[in-house]
Amino acid sequence: MADVDDGATVTGPPGSRWTTQRWFASVLVAMVVLVLAGAVVGAQALSRTATVSNHLSDRVSPARTAVVEFGAALVTQEIGVRGYLLSGQRQFLEPYQQGIADEQAAVARIRQLLSTEPLASAGLADAEEQARRWRTTVADPLIARHQDGAAPAPMTAVMQSKIAFDAVRASVAVLDGRLIEIRQDGRAALDQSRQVRNGVFVFLAAVLLAFLVLIAVLLRVVVLRPLIQLSRAVRRVAGGDFAHGLTPAGPADLARLGHDVEAMRRRLVDGLATSQRAREQLEQQQRELQRSNADLEQFAYVASHDLQEPLRKVASFCQLLQRRYADGLDERAQQYIGFAVDGASRMQTLINDLLAFSRIGRVHKAVQPVDLNQTVAQAEESLALAIGESGGRIVRPTLPTVPGDATLLTMLWQNLIGNAIKFRRPGQPPLIHITADVDDGVWTFGVEDNGIGIDPEFAGKIFVIFQRLHPRDSYPGTGIGLALCKKIVEHHGGEIALDASYQQGARLVFTLAGAEPAGRSGEAPARESLTLTANE
Repeated sequence: MADVDDGATVTGPPGSRWTTQRWFASVLVAMVVLVLAGAVVGAQALSRTATVSNHLSDRVSPARTAVVEFGAALVTQEIGVRGYLLSGQRQFLEPYQQGIADEQAAVARIRQLLSTEPLASAGLADAEEQARRWRTTVADPLIARHQDGAAPAPMTAVMQSKIAFDAVRASVAVLDGRLIEIRQDGRAALDQSRQVRNGVFVFLAAVLLAFLVLIAVLLRVVVLRPLIQLSRAVRRVAGGDFAHGLTPAGPADLARLGHDVEAMRRRLVDGLATSQRAREQLEQQQRELQRSNADLEQFAYVASHDLQEPLRKVASFCQLLQRRYADGLDERAQQYIGFAVDGASRMQTLINDLLAFSRIGRVHKAVQPVDLNQTVAQAEESLALAIGESGGRIVRPTLPTVPGDATLLTMLWQNLIGNAIKFRRPGQPPLIHITADVDDGVWTFGVEDNGIGIDPEFAGKIFVIFQRLHPRDSYPGTGIGLALCKKIVEHHGGEIALDASYQQGARLVFTLAGAEPAGRSGEAPARESLTLTANE
């Protein structure tokens, strides 16, 4: 494994930088402050605009209307006086009196509306004084000189009243002119307030746009660019360049993330180095295991030929000695020769069983679809003599087809059925029942009998090679049968165990992987496959 690159060092501790959250919080705080300031200025501009607009609409415009009414009331007075002077009739004085009342009402309203306008108030006072002076010096004396029934006044008197009233009219015009100036000033102030308001809104929009641009730039420069660099480095490491060191940059939190990724890379490099060493050790062990298997193959060859040949000679010569010198040997010598022959025979059986056990998984490696009905039938055929002598009966369903080795699976059924026949109850024919169930593609098989059974205490011991639960003189065999079954089942990826809940005898359960055959739905009905008696 290559050495780790030193490019992961970072200038300055990550804590000395601002985090992404702090960057954006600062920008947002500045934006909020500016927006609030703009909002205050805008509120003031709106308030100023509303004040000026309200002043124009609520005071100046109604005041001009009142001035018009004031002028109309004065004109009404002048017309009444002139009509009275020209006709001498008293009824023409009614408009004069009504004009005085209208004048007073208009003056009161104008004074109320223009209370905040000193120049306009002064103009109102002047117009009011001119109107009062016209009435006291001109209108009222003329009316007093011409009573009801008197002759009409000469035109000179009428012209005198008109000339005097022109001064009043002029003062009203001055008042109206001042109101026009006030209105123009108010409109100018309103336009200015609106300009300020619009400027504030444009400024706020520009500030928001600027901050959005700033956030985008900040996001790209402070966050996205370091993140893209980090992602490129991570992809390079993920692509297999584990020696490429990461260089964290950017805000503190992103730099910490980079340091964490770099630490993970270093741990990964260390793990890969350890894995490489373990793989090398495993390869070494595999080579040693291959050599050991080769030695075991050689041992199996020697055991099947070289070791069995002396045993056959020992047994043969002992039997030859027994036949040729039988008359010269006493009973004890005959017994000794029997012991020697039996020992040699049992040694040959043990060697053959051990050889078969060692070949499982090495010699039998072919995996192909195996019809278990055929393997059971072959096992039954091999055990036909034992089944017939014991009067045994085997009941089984239609079995599935599973992937495996036909020879090993036949050996499996032969050992299980043979054990059920061997360990039967005295005086009772063995009844062997085979079951098969499938669950999620895994088949579970059971082989149960009505024999002497197995104590659950020995559920693990029975699968150990050469372990026996009964004396050799009671039940023949080497004790390798169930160990052989266990190795066959495990070679096919399954498990085998004793069903401790079964009390009518012994029940062994094992599993095999395999697809359910076409046309098979659940468990097929059981059928009696073979029944043999001693006569058969």
